[in-house]
Amino acid sequence: MGQLLGPDFPSDIALAVSGGGDSMAMLYLAHNWTRVYGVRLWVVTVDHGLRAQSAAEAAMVAEECQALGWPHATLRWHWDGQGNLMDAARRARLSLIDRWRGPIAHVLMAHTADDLAETFLQRLKRGSGVDGLSAMAARRRVRPQPGDRTVLADADITATHMPPLPARRVAGEPAYSPDFEVLRPCLDMRREHLRHYLKTLRGRWVDDPSNDDPGFDRVRMRRLLAELEGHGLGVETLAPTARRMARAQVALRARAAQVWAAIGQEDRDAGHILFDRTGFSEVEEDTQLRLLAAALQYVSTAEYRPRLATLEHLLDRLLSGGAGTLHGCEARCERRAIRVYREFSQVADTAEQIGSSTVWDKRWRISGTDFNGLTVRALGEDGWAQAGDKPETAPPFHAARSLPSVWSGDRLVWCWPVGVGDRGRILPGASNNTASDFGTFLLSH
Repeated sequence: MGQLLGPDFPSDIALAVSGGGDSMAMLYLAHNWTRVYGVRLWVVTVDHGLRAQSAAEAAMVAEECQALGWPHATLRWHWDGQGNLMDAARRARLSLIDRWRGPIAHVLMAHTADDLAETFLQRLKRGSGVDGLSAMAARRRVRPQPGDRTVLADADITATHMPPLPARRVAGEPAYSPDFEVLRPCLDMRREHLRHYLKTLRGRWVDDPSNDDPGFDRVRMRRLLAELEGHGLGVETLAPTARRMARAQVALRARAAQVWAAIGQEDRDAGHILFDRTGFSEVEEDTQLRLLAAALQYVSTAEYRPRLATLEHLLDRLLSGGAGTLHGCEARCERRAIRVYREFSQVADTAEQIGSSTVWDKRWRISGTDFNGLTVRALGEDGWAQAGDKPETAPPFHAARSLPSVWSGDRLVWCWPVGVGDRGRILPGASNNTASDFGTFLLSH
């Protein structure tokens, strides 16, 4: 904890506790650590409601927190049945904690070296490269997307105390800090060591039966790890390998940022990424893939980069002078540049009325109030036709169709990149992944 946060520790810190062995061990560890350093601990349990025992397990955590003298909150999630269950639960957990945490900027989680090794095998099975095989970071900044947080209703909260809300409020919403950090101080520890600590203290925990369900990929990897131990490929080997991959990842990101500075251009008005075609063709393939993946993720505001196999296929098409769609974007070889821009079909039906704080396509924030009541949508063919003569800097038609534009009925009112309206009225910057610029994004993704 000293390495992660010292020497100036925050006054308050949150801890996510499920009731399982790892997180309960961390509760007792954090109890001792916070008392020594004068830090207030706020404990939170997310009840996913997927098993009949989950409510009782959350109550057990609350009882232990009461005995230790720390406030506790249970947050209940209601799955809508959409998408992958494990991924949806993970997203909901972060989203609910974000809604609950108030001004607290750090949340502890009890991932271990065993989790590193299991994740390594899962990613290896998928054919991941350096990025996928890299160890999860001990510090990870989480940037929730505006308007995309899981709703936290009063009826879904059971709490002894809630973190204090900031005094300032914006548009009726609590003025939360825009992001928070997940801290994982136990990544060098083995799961068995935490269990030994629990047993020594005679602490309480519960064993989730899903941890023995071979229907889950992680459970299968956990069993495989037990077999690999005898061949020298257990946690003690795979976890350090994942950390070495993380070191390599840092170097590869720096190389990509260096190449970007030499051959790249970001069109902030249009939200497009452009690579000099000749310069792009001359760099090594790994850097090409890294630049292309980051551009697709940046423009689409996706949380994850595309799968490596599909990315390699798109790169082959671009290097042959072609085009393709992937990850909600289109990439196309133009005369002098490779351009990455939003795929029109992804935004063709996203018209909405503009209000006081409208964010369009999870990326474009509209400034000023004189647009209120008008409609924002993709430019499309009709908007392109209404724009008339275009400035020399305007994107070509194939890339301009997906630009944000403002309409009064059937009349185009604003689309600065094609020469309609004033500059700076709609700018990117409201996304989970939109950094201050693409170069900064490259260094962190």
